[in-house]
Amino acid sequence: MFPGGMNPAKMQGMMKKMGISQTPLKVKRVIFEMEDTNLVIDDPSVIRVMMQGQETYQVSGEAQEELAESFSEEDVAMVVEKTGKMEEEVREMLEQVGGDIAEAIMSLK
Repeated sequence: MFPGGMNPAKMQGMMKKMGISQTPLKVKRVIFEMEDTNLVIDDPSVIRVMMQGQETYQVSGEAQEELAESFSEEDVAMVVEKTGKMEEEVREMLEQVGGDIAEAIMSLK
């Protein structure tokens, strides 16, 4: 039951009359990439809301903070290609050298 005693079906009907639609989305993970950290929500509840032609998303779930990597997936792929090393080993090296691709390649050869 919603606050004020309004049932969910009635609330949906009112929202439809006002031109508001909500669509639940099946999402595995949401990542908010910030300057120095990432906020990660695994198995979130996500709803797409359309209102007056504007699309917004409502995300809820248990958030965890992770340090942002100083390198991209493309950087990892390039170092793997140049060195022939496994991706996990390349990621560890890139973390050690602060994302410096040249230094990672030289260290892994």
